[in-house]
Amino acid sequence: MEFKDELRKYTERLENIKDTLQTEEATKMSLIVPFFQLLGYDVFNPLEFCPEYTADIGIGNCETSSQS
Repeated sequence: MEFKDELRKYTERLENIKDTLQTEEATKMSLIVPFFQLLGYDVFNPLEFCPEYTADIGIGNCETSSQS
């Protein structure tokens, strides 16, 4: 299957489930992680994909960011 076909399938799935997602974790597992898989990342390889990391975005300000 070509990338554009896979992307179309993903967006159709997104339209079907978007209103049922109630939490951040549900959104991450149902939409974000599959999107990274679609882009070719091995989401089960911690050397390639980090679901959350701490980012220093200024002097003394650290925030946790989902997806790397």
